[in-house]
Amino acid sequence: MSDTTLTKELLAQSMKKLMKKKSFDKISVIDICEGCGMNRKSFYYHFKDKYDLVNWIFYSDFILLTTQRRYENGWDLLVAVSELFKKDKVFYRRAMEIEGQNCFRDFFCESTTPIFSLFLKELSDDEILQEKGIPYMTDAFLAVMKRWLIDGGDQTPEEFVSNLRVVLTGIGKVADKKFPV
Repeated sequence: MSDTTLTKELLAQSMKKLMKKKSFDKISVIDICEGCGMNRKSFYYHFKDKYDLVNWIFYSDFILLTTQRRYENGWDLLVAVSELFKKDKVFYRRAMEIEGQNCFRDFFCESTTPIFSLFLKELSDDEILQEKGIPYMTDAFLAVMKRWLIDGGDQTPEEFVSNLRVVLTGIGKVADKKFPV
């Protein structure tokens, strides 16, 4: 592991540990640095701000996730994302609560656009739905994921995604019957 990667990992571990104890807005860059024995200069060499660090944590987890194995479809990848979120549920639940510019929610939506694009292609050939539906799908997924993590996440990631799939495809079928285009 390179020095840069090691430094980023240490800062990430410090941030995760801090987010288990307090909300994001109560954490300072100094807190993060003290948690891993680094100085602010090191932090700012690698990250623009603490938002950037949170986004990097998801990005590095997500990239590792998507490169470790091959997924047959978007649903399988969503199970893997759900496993990731459940493994670090306090961190990700708190990350979802972050508001403002460069927030985790916006970064998540941008990062997962290809997954939700794949979903919409599986569900329909309608190009307008595929183009316009992505923000709705990412927002809905985050909202449901947050609810699952807050409620304790008693369901396994597989059960969670299976239930999500039943609801989403069920809504589509009902809407097609009740409101034909």
